[in-house]
Amino acid sequence: MTNESRVLKGKIASIVGIFLNIFLALSKIVIGIISGFVSVMADGFNNLSDCGSSVVSLISFKMSSKPADKEHPFGHERVEYIFSMIVAFIILIIAFELAKESITKIVSPQKISFSIIVIATLLVSILVKSVMFTYYKMVAKKIDSEILKAAAIDSLFDCITTTLVLISIFIGKFTGFNVDGYAGLVVVVFISVAGIKIIKEMVSKLIGQAPSQKVIDDIKARILSFDDIMGMHDLNVYSYGPNKYFASVHIELDASIDSLVAHEIIDNIERDFLSNTNIVLTGHHDPIVTNDEEVSMVYRKVKKYVANINKSYSMHDFRMVKGPTRTNVIFEIAVPFDNDLTEEEIIKILEEKILKINKRYVPIIMIEKQLIA
Repeated sequence: MTNESRVLKGKIASIVGIFLNIFLALSKIVIGIISGFVSVMADGFNNLSDCGSSVVSLISFKMSSKPADKEHPFGHERVEYIFSMIVAFIILIIAFELAKESITKIVSPQKISFSIIVIATLLVSILVKSVMFTYYKMVAKKIDSEILKAAAIDSLFDCITTTLVLISIFIGKFTGFNVDGYAGLVVVVFISVAGIKIIKEMVSKLIGQAPSQKVIDDIKARILSFDDIMGMHDLNVYSYGPNKYFASVHIELDASIDSLVAHEIIDNIERDFLSNTNIVLTGHHDPIVTNDEEVSMVYRKVKKYVANINKSYSMHDFRMVKGPTRTNVIFEIAVPFDNDLTEEEIIKILEEKILKINKRYVPIIMIEKQLIA
């Protein structure tokens, strides 16, 4: 999907959200004021905040579509994360104001009357918000939009909170106990949880959240689909927005391949990513010696040793430097960030095993934590 198509779909979804939320907000606020139901009015203000969120998302899609420039060479798509946080803060501010109003209703309850118009309005709201949840979720998945994912979650919460308001009205009708203020507080809790969740997720993305396993697997599969590729390692993926990735990777090729041919292979891979994905890939040539019997034998054994410690570990940059009295066995091991063993423990296990192959071997091992490709 092109960026232009993505932005267009996002704008349409935002405009739909603006009109539907204005309709729901005005109807609930007016009916809430007339009937005296603070929970209904609170639900209306919640929809009004959703309208503001849709306006913010519309602005976000417009700004994030700006092309890269001198000050922002990687584009402007992270703007979407910032605007998502603005939406969340708006939600929390409204939640605070509604909490004060609900507490007032609990402390000083007022007599309210059962109304068919109120019931009908809430039922329509649940139906509309259910449709919006499905629509937002579908578009968010199609264009990979964080702000629309947040809108989908918010719409789902709206269905739940409106249902709770509806239940509270029936409780009041058939028991005579006014739970309107309490229902308002329940709405506030749901609103607050949604706002905090959005902020937490967006902060994580702005700090530098790791890419999904699917992104990693897709990159690996595409690279390994090319001829002559022996393996890959040191994959790093950087996100500059929901639709823009930059990645670097070391690509393993037979050391006997001419350097110009190896360069062309990697260049073709980079061009393929640029043309067919939303990933700008930079590949580094890593030659693997395959025509030295001793090196190949030690490589296979050490690779097996590493896998026996943990199948998620990966070995790379293996080489042997032979001298008159010793042979340095040099390699690196990539381990996941949630690894159980310490670096010292991993190195000690491998040193003991390598020395059993040949006492002249001197292991020189570097451990690095990274994304495992």
